[in-house]
Amino acid sequence: MKFFVDTADVDAIRELNDLGFVDGVTTNPSLIKKSGRDILEVTKEICDMVDGPVSAEVVALDYDSMIKEGRKLATIADNVVIKLPLTLDGLKACKTLSGEGHKINVTLCFSVNQAILAAKAGASFISPFIGRLDDINLDGVDLIEDIRTVYDNYGFETEILAASIRTVNHISECAKIGADVITAPPAVIKAMANHVLTDKGLAQFVKDAEEAGIKIV
Repeated sequence: MKFFVDTADVDAIRELNDLGFVDGVTTNPSLIKKSGRDILEVTKEICDMVDGPVSAEVVALDYDSMIKEGRKLATIADNVVIKLPLTLDGLKACKTLSGEGHKINVTLCFSVNQAILAAKAGASFISPFIGRLDDINLDGVDLIEDIRTVYDNYGFETEILAASIRTVNHISECAKIGADVITAPPAVIKAMANHVLTDKGLAQFVKDAEEAGIKIV
C-alpha cells in the first residue's frame, strides 16, 4: 500500500520524505489556503521534492474551465496528477484529460456508484472520503471495501486512494481491505509508530542498561 501525505506544508513533507514514508502527495484548495502559498509555486516545490504523484486540484466547476485549469496544472511538472471533483462536468473533464495522457485523481467520492463512473471515465485514482462519512454516522471504511470488491469484479485499473483519514485505525483497516493508496495528514502517519507497550518496554531497557553500566560506544 502506498502512502501519500495530505498536506501542502513543504517542511512536513520533507520530514516524512526523508524517512522514506512518502510515495506521493495530495493537496486541495483548503490545504493550499492553509499553506499561505501560491498554488503553482508550492506545487512545483513539492513536485521537485517528491518522486511520486502530486495531486493538484482545479477550482473551476464547469467543464471548459476545468480543462483549462487542468492543462495549466499539468505543465508544472511531469508528476502532477490533476484532481477533479466527482460531478458530471468533472467526469467529462476526466475523460478528456485522461485521453490526453494526463493522470487524474477524482475526489469527493462518497458512493460505489460514483467510483464506478470515475473508473469508466478513465480516472487514475478515486478518492473516497472515509472521515466525512464517519461524521454522518456511516462507516467510511465499508465504502473502501465495497469499491475494492466492485473494482476487482470488473478489472478496473483505477487505484483506490483512501482519503479523509482521521486515525491510525483507518489506515490499518484500509490496508487489510486492500486499498491501493492512503493519504493522511503528517501527524496521523507519524502516529503509526506509537504504541504504549513500545514506550514501556523501551523505558525498562534504558533503566536496565543504566543500572548494568552498558556502553556500546
